[in-house]
Formats: sequence, C-alpha cells, structure tokens
Amino acid sequence: MKALFDYLESCSSQALDTLDELVRIPTQVPPGENYERAVDLMIEKLADLGFKVEKLIMPRELFEKKNPRLSHLPGERANLSAIRNVGAEKTLLINTHLDVVPASANWSVPPFECTVRDGRIFGRGVADSKGGPAALLTVLSAMRELDIEPEYNLNIALTTDEEMGPYSGLCYLADLGKLGADYFLSMDGDSDDITIASNGNVDWQIDISGRSYHSGSSFLGVNAIERSIPVMNELMKLKAEIEKRRSKVPASMAITRRTGLRTLVPVLNINIINAGVKQNIIPDRCTLKGDRRFIPEERFDDVCKEMSEAISRARQNNPDIVLKWSCDEIYAPMLTDMSHPWVKEVQSAASEVAGREIGFAGAQGSLDVAYAVRVTGLPACCFGIGRRTESNAHADDENIRMEDLVMYMKFLARLICG
Repeated sequence: MKALFDYLESCSSQALDTLDELVRIPTQVPPGENYERAVDLMIEKLADLGFKVEKLIMPRELFEKKNPRLSHLPGERANLSAIRNVGAEKTLLINTHLDVVPASANWSVPPFECTVRDGRIFGRGVADSKGGPAALLTVLSAMRELDIEPEYNLNIALTTDEEMGPYSGLCYLADLGKLGADYFLSMDGDSDDITIASNGNVDWQIDISGRSYHSGSSFLGVNAIERSIPVMNELMKLKAEIEKRRSKVPASMAITRRTGLRTLVPVLNINIINAGVKQNIIPDRCTLKGDRRFIPEERFDDVCKEMSEAISRARQNNPDIVLKWSCDEIYAPMLTDMSHPWVKEVQSAASEVAGREIGFAGAQGSLDVAYAVRVTGLPACCFGIGRRTESNAHADDENIRMEDLVMYMKFLARLICG
C-alpha cells in the first residue's frame, strides 16, 4: 500500500489531465445532449484497463414515461456499466454521475475546462461529480503499473440525469439488474463526512383557478393570486410545524458548524409562483410549486396526507377557492446502519488518508442512490472529493483542492485494495 500511495503522489498531473478531458465535455442538464461523448470516453479508458464495458441507453419511451416533465429534452440518455471479475469473494459497486448543472455567466474562469489557481482546480463538475471518475481511472492505471490486484471484483456504474431526476440512469441500471454487488460506494457527495443517509424529496404543485377580467372592474373577475394567499398561509403554518421535527441521523459537521443543527431536519419550501400576463388583467390562474424534504423516519404517504390536510383547511375556510394539486415522490430517503462492517471499512479508509477522524452524517438533499438501495438492498454510503462549504458545487467557480484530488486517489486505492 505504501508503494501504491507513493506512486499516486506522482500521478496528480495524470489525474488532472483526465479530469480536464471530462470537464471539457459539457454534460450539463438541461439538456443532457453530450452524455454519449462522456460515456464513450470512459468506455475507452476502462476497456483499456481490462473491464468488460457496456453502454446502456435508456429507451426514449421509458425516459419520457418516467420523467414526463423532461420529455422535451434532446439527447440520448447514455450510461455505462463496467465489470472486472478478479475471482474475489465479494464485489464492490462504485458509482457516480457524469451529468452536471449548467454554468452561469458569472464564473471568473472558463467553466468547461480545468483551471488551476492557488492550489485549487476550477471547473464545472470537478466536485460534483467528475473528480471521482478521474481519480478512479488514475488509481486503476497505477494498480496496473504496479501489478496490484483489487481485493474485490469491481462493478463500476457511471450514470446520468442525477441532477434532474426523478428516474436517473442509476435508477435504470438498478431496474435492469446491472448493480449486482455486495457493497456500494457512491463517489457523489463531499469529503467532510461519510454520508450514510439522505432526506427524501417530494415535488408538489398547486394550481389555483380564477377568472380573468379588466383590472378596472376587478370585482367582476376572480383574482387567482389573491385566492392563493390562504393556501400559502396554511402551507406556512405546516412548514413551521414540520421544521420543528428532528431526525436521529446526525447532520454534516459543516451544517452543524454553520447553523447549530445536529441532525437532519425536514423542510417545506414554496419555490415557484407563476401567475398573470399583464398588469391590467386579473390573473385567472396561479401555480405554486415547491418541494418537501422528508427525513428517513417519515413516510411519503404521511407527507402527502399532511399537505392534503393543509390544503383542505384553506378550502374549508375559503369555500370559493378552486384548485387542483399533485404530490410526487422524486427520491425516497436513504439510511444505512452506521454499525455495518462496510460502513466502518469506508470510515477507516477515509480517516486514514485524510489524517483525521471522518464521521457519519446524513444529507439534507436527496440522492438517486436511495432508489438503487431500495431496489438492491445493498449497504451504501457516499464519500466524495469536494468540501461542502468551499467547493461551490452547483454555484459559480466550482472547485476542489489539488491536495484533495491526491487524498481521494489514496482513499479509493485503500478501499479497493482492502
């Protein structure tokens, strides 16, 4: 292991070159038009390393059925499965996503190439989540050079559409039975903690009806925005009640340091309001959209029931309100037992290479990993390359530390080699 670690110290430029190749392929979603380019690049590299590789494109009809709000997006929904059987007793599944969120015009460097500055690597996706595959390829190449065999059979799943959901490429591979393994490592996430849990995610929408009319005689119309106010008031009451609850799952130390919150919390958000076409026309429709993040101890059915009851109270007190609404589960919560031997193994490897004790935490956000866990029953945890409060994942000037790229290579080497 020391020989491999020493070798990896000299491989940072190789890892950076691979990361730059990936970042230069603009896999932002929407729209997700360049997935095949990224998958083909990884297929070529993994095949050269002795993996049996397979490109798996989600059928368009399935994509549109499972993701009806995304059916307009162009591009093949390409994913990759790569397997190397070394005759080991156990198989390790390693996954992350190749899609990224779009970049704004406010970056200080070109977003779709790697820029090194002050010991940091900047580029869209370096933290979330192309740094992981770049590190993994470098580790596998180093192991081949040093004639080191992995401790596990390897099943590598590099998937797409995680940033959109609800039915990502990982969900598709899970349903195809392509995630066969004994243990599951997701390279999505950050290096502050080992993520063993995540909140579930519900998207909701409420359409309130009105009747348009000239605003000078507004009393002859029905203002849908005004009719939405009692509904929003009830939702805000529910929000206050929900957000007093606490999970038993610890929060990330980065969240605790910033907010004082020590565990996962559920949240209810009103995120979008659409209404009106002109200032002198009474709006005939008001659409409210938001999400509800629910902790592992909560159930989807109960989440929807609470929403339904809040909306019913608004209608009871305001019988003239006419509306329809929907409540859709995007991702379920995830929870892996912190005492599971696999989780302890990941913690041991992470702590060793980071030079500090890495703790366990839950993610306030939601993961497609949860769907794969529900299908496969695998013990899963996430440990990534970025840092939660400084890597700017999903924001301008996304970055990782160069030293963390080397740290992550050592982590993967330690884990793969046992």
